[in-house]
Amino acid sequence: MSPLLPILLLFLFTTTTTAAGGKWDLLNPNIGIVAMHMQLLPNDHILIFDRTDFGASNLSLPDGKCRQDDKEIVLKKDCTAHSIEYDINDNSVRPLMVLTDVWCSSGSLMPDGSVVQTGGFNDGDHVVRVYNSCSTCDWDEIQNGLIKSRWYATNHLLSDGRQIVIGGRRQFNYEFYPKMSGSEKEYNLPFLAQTNDKNIENNLYPFVFLYKDGSLFIFANNIAIMFDFSNNKVLRTLPQIPGGDPRSYPSTGSAVLLPLRLAQGKNIEVEVLVCGGAPKTAFSNAQNKIFDGALDTCGRIKISDPNPTWVMETMPLARCMGDMLLLPTGDVLMINGVGSGSAGWENGRNPVLSPVLYKPDINGNRFETLIASDIPRVYHSTAILVRDGRVIVGGSNPHIYYNFSNVLYPTELRLEAFSPPYLDPNLIRPKISTTESTTKFGYGDILTIKFYQFGQLDTSSVYVTMVSPSFNTHSFSMNQRLLILDGVATTVPIARVKYQVVVAAPANANIAPGKHYMLFVVHKQVPSEGVWVQMS
Repeated sequence: MSPLLPILLLFLFTTTTTAAGGKWDLLNPNIGIVAMHMQLLPNDHILIFDRTDFGASNLSLPDGKCRQDDKEIVLKKDCTAHSIEYDINDNSVRPLMVLTDVWCSSGSLMPDGSVVQTGGFNDGDHVVRVYNSCSTCDWDEIQNGLIKSRWYATNHLLSDGRQIVIGGRRQFNYEFYPKMSGSEKEYNLPFLAQTNDKNIENNLYPFVFLYKDGSLFIFANNIAIMFDFSNNKVLRTLPQIPGGDPRSYPSTGSAVLLPLRLAQGKNIEVEVLVCGGAPKTAFSNAQNKIFDGALDTCGRIKISDPNPTWVMETMPLARCMGDMLLLPTGDVLMINGVGSGSAGWENGRNPVLSPVLYKPDINGNRFETLIASDIPRVYHSTAILVRDGRVIVGGSNPHIYYNFSNVLYPTELRLEAFSPPYLDPNLIRPKISTTESTTKFGYGDILTIKFYQFGQLDTSSVYVTMVSPSFNTHSFSMNQRLLILDGVATTVPIARVKYQVVVAAPANANIAPGKHYMLFVVHKQVPSEGVWVQMS
């Protein structure tokens, strides 16, 4: 197979599927690699990578470059790319060179705007890689940057600007990056051993969220803890999710920290939503070509309550390997995945082509089924929210290597955009005045956001949200967070069709870790295009 499309502008919106339940656009018919991992960057580019031991990709490295790796399983010399930087604005692809295997790894956007990515497989399992986005930037790899091998681990950015790296295959411990000293070690986390099924290992890619007091919510298999990582202490063990079925890899449900509604002087309620997955028998049965139906339930738990309990809801579509994304409105989008089987090579069946919207604040049925794509997104697919409000969807490769023919679900190199219903052209979106709005601020600052709204404005339905750029892989968006800012003054008109809203910035870095967020003004559940903001 000859490599294709080294650096190329491709057709924008080559095909479109649209209806009242959203719209699908094919952005790029061939980005050259499988989008197994994606991280949004604060310059509106997306860092995408797969693994180095698939064999040759469909994208050449530039200038005749090749990667020589004698430890590689498939190709010792490989002149194709396994990582790209995708420019959302001009729909272009730039190939990057990653030297060691990043398969099933993890990472985070750091406060300085770089991506620090950790671990992988084979010669990549102890490696830390840093990517600084610029027109000529490439990966910088730090050999033995990790103390332990990290494969299927989860990362989270902490309030001090470091990442915690939790678990991984047969790793019942955690560590930090960067290290505070050369003598810093890993720390045991028995919870990961307790939730490890030796035959299935249903504790991989645990769901991790930073809590408002600086501790962590960690969910693995079918149970969660609140964990004080500074003192290596379990603060409390939460109830098992009803039904007892596992939700983390390879049963592979998904989870989000529901929007944090900030209000000065009031307690912040903190809830986690865990949806989908597969029965505990699904992985072993799939090895014998028996594909158990995926789970159709969501569990919601208010971890800020002193004695939290799970509240169960039923989704309109059962889903395993689905992604859950926080939209600028505060709603949750469920997308990608299969209706039966589990994660793993060739283990999924019945692709779920229709996204579902979950509206956390309404009473009654919170689910709405949206328009379907015609591209199955099964094992190794991804999805990520971008600043214009769309969701970029890519990936899908249930095979050990790239395989485009004579298989049930071919390796997928197409990149799509899903436009949620709020992007209906008949709806009027607010427009932030970037030159007049506060975009750099400190914790607790008062922010003035000026925006345009054509048509009648309902001041009671205006709110401001901040969304963190997340690292997405294997149905979990690490560091995903949405804040509904405290409105400290009534929205007021300041000129014809021009308004001003005043809000308070998050109080501290436990509430809003990191520095870069996308800020949106929302009116009647229709968000503006976001603007990048930075906290100091």
